[in-house]
Amino acid sequence: MKKLVALAAIIFTLHSCNSGDRGELVGTQGKKWHPEKPFGMTLVPGGSFIMGKSDDDFVAVNDAPTKTVTVRSFYMDETEITNAEYRQFVNWVRDSTVRLKLAIIADEFGITSEDEGVGAYAFIDEEGEEMTPYEQYMYDNYFGMGDDFYEGRKINSRTEIIWDTANYPDEYYTEVMDTMYIPSEEAYNGQRTIDITKLNFQYTWMDIQAAARDASKRRKDYIIKEEVNVYPDTTVWIKDYNYSYNEPMHNDYFWHQAYGDYPVVGVNWRQAKAFTAWRTLYKNSYQKSRRRQHVNSFRLPSEAEWEYAARGGLESASYPWGGPYTKNDRGCFRANFKPLRGDYAADQALYTVEAASYEPNDYNLYNMAGNVAEWVDSSYDPSSYDFSSNMNPNVNDTDNYRKVVRGGSWKDIAYFLQVSSRDYEYRDSARSYIGFRTVQDYMGTDVILNEKFGDAR
Repeated sequence: MKKLVALAAIIFTLHSCNSGDRGELVGTQGKKWHPEKPFGMTLVPGGSFIMGKSDDDFVAVNDAPTKTVTVRSFYMDETEITNAEYRQFVNWVRDSTVRLKLAIIADEFGITSEDEGVGAYAFIDEEGEEMTPYEQYMYDNYFGMGDDFYEGRKINSRTEIIWDTANYPDEYYTEVMDTMYIPSEEAYNGQRTIDITKLNFQYTWMDIQAAARDASKRRKDYIIKEEVNVYPDTTVWIKDYNYSYNEPMHNDYFWHQAYGDYPVVGVNWRQAKAFTAWRTLYKNSYQKSRRRQHVNSFRLPSEAEWEYAARGGLESASYPWGGPYTKNDRGCFRANFKPLRGDYAADQALYTVEAASYEPNDYNLYNMAGNVAEWVDSSYDPSSYDFSSNMNPNVNDTDNYRKVVRGGSWKDIAYFLQVSSRDYEYRDSARSYIGFRTVQDYMGTDVILNEKFGDAR
């Protein structure tokens, strides 16, 4: 093997000497990069702004003193992540779980793709079928070496999953599907639903901050594996409000298509992070199938990025639309919140509204104030503005479970709708008034000012 590597190195050296560069330093040549605006997102041009309270903090929290902050350019979702979008994530996890279970049972009983029934869902790599030399090498050398015996196996995503019990192909298929549903004794009204405890998403991420500050450990020591149950907690509509009739929201809000365009709630911070990891995986799987370069990771915004985007380019404004009033010149409320000493319906909404409701700010971002508060990728520390950097500041302490939420919600008073107001919730807590939106880093800098101010080069 070493001889082959040495020979390849010699061939590469000889080729490089005759590559047509005439011995000049021309740099490595690759595919030309064409930035692509992610679907449903808008470009927030980088720049500096005054972060923090622009007027007196009349509630005397004093956790947001003013400071000048600079952030880089990024894309941000125009709306909060909706129920329909989050259901796509949940359904992907559900389908992947079913396919994996079917493939495992086929493997255990020696059923191959040539057999009928559950064999249609056998691992694609069984018996080396449809494997590239690389895949065959990885299979031969790494299969069964990890904590999960089936880690790295390729499941079959082409064969449709059969959900109708009358069409189950065999007893093996029936056994697998039976494990995906709640026990029959827990079903009522003739409805046996999916067991949501089975809907777990696994992903890994690298703690680059820790790795950069401590090089004494191996790279693998900083790679963290997460497993998150992805189904939102629909009981928040009951638990958040004692002695209140909110059963219809508990029963229908997440899964019914009537609420498909409404922001998802009942999602904790870890579930929001898992969604961003899945969205990256999902997009890059498509990019790979089209032989295109991978895109940057989707992620939660930092607290500074969120506030910068919410301001929409307005300096020292109280709200995304400016301020200091919550009504427009026609006397209509500009956001969905709790106005007039508790008259929830005064803004034409009792609970949440569609994610694209009301007028967007100058960055074309909807509901940066009200509707649902939003998780950001920052830990809450009342003094964090005093010690955080002025360049892309973000204080995210893995040992601090208090995570910042921004923007206020349908149940909050106007103070929490202000772009500078800070609030927090614990990372494992889900609420009926907290959702999220995602961002993606923009690669490049020379077109940023062009988007807003014309050609500034």
